Amino acid sequence: MLNALYLAPGVSGGPETYLRGLVPALAGGFPDLRLTVATTRSGAAALNADGWRELATIAPFDCEDGQRARRQWAEQVELPRAARAAGAQIVHSLASIAPIRAGARSVVTLHDVTFLLTDTFGPLTTFGMGTLIKLGARRADALITATQAARGQICSVLGIAPARLAVVPHGYAPAPAGEHTPAELVRDRYELDAGRVVLCVAAKRPHKNQELLVRAARLLPDDVLVVLAGHPEPYEQTLRRLARELGVQERVRFVGYVPDADLEGLWDVCACAAFPTLGEGFGIPVLEAFAHGVPVAASDLPVLREVGGELPHYFDPRDPASAAQAIRAAMQDAGAAAMGPAHARRYSWQAAAQGTNEVYERVLHASGR
Repeated sequence: MLNALYLAPGVSGGPETYLRGLVPALAGGFPDLRLTVATTRSGAAALNADGWRELATIAPFDCEDGQRARRQWAEQVELPRAARAAGAQIVHSLASIAPIRAGARSVVTLHDVTFLLTDTFGPLTTFGMGTLIKLGARRADALITATQAARGQICSVLGIAPARLAVVPHGYAPAPAGEHTPAELVRDRYELDAGRVVLCVAAKRPHKNQELLVRAARLLPDDVLVVLAGHPEPYEQTLRRLARELGVQERVRFVGYVPDADLEGLWDVCACAAFPTLGEGFGIPVLEAFAHGVPVAASDLPVLREVGGELPHYFDPRDPASAAQAIRAAMQDAGAAAMGPAHARRYSWQAAAQGTNEVYERVLHASGR
């Protein structure tokens, strides 16, 4: 049973990408697995609409991610009951928080602990999430994370022995072929004129650090537009105020959730992708940019060096001048753009599914099942 009670379609970001990449690969690569996805009402509706009944049993629970008390009751009480009733051998929690008593063997994917190190959420949410993650991780039969860098940080912060954390890199898969918004229409729709586009794809949250790009905007050539695409959260208002204070509101475009067809169009007009994050567990958007032949400027973090290698132009995520310099260099780097697609192809969801299934096998072997 796969615990996806966090799923808010179009809002959940990386954990939703993880679910949508891993589960089809598990279903396709290991047909003997009987997969059940435990998820929210809206999550079940979205997955069913996308044809997931052919991949797994979709089990909706009467909760949504934003309903904290209702979700916790579903995750800590109702999901373990459902796992026991279904005879599940493993409950795999896909987004760090897990049932303390899962009703079966417990596997937890710990993406990162950035929220414990930066001002991502309010104090109460941070305390509650931190407590649940620590309890779930300590009781789990196996833990998974996506990078060596994330494993080191998680072990240091949570006090977990490194041997308990299996490193299974995420995959990358191109968007399904479909409608592709023409570049001219994308420029018109998002008021991009003929400018060179620096694209940042990330939810508007403090640890994603889009503030750095707002500050760097005035240090970039006059024809450069910074496009901040991603789910709007309260942090966006801080960014908008800063842009007005710095007088760069005409140089920055605030874009909310972008449909797949429009995002493909944005990649077409993009001169550079910029990722100023202060912390990540993996960094799929870096691979997405490279897959589209777009050069990358990124925070100089161990996790992004692990995923991106030598192709990105790295910068100090606290220094706007450093970011502007890296963005200028990336926009001129045709070599990185040319090598990007091959680099992205090194990561696949099929390999991620293989590594995940090996963890399942070890857990079941250890339990004698």
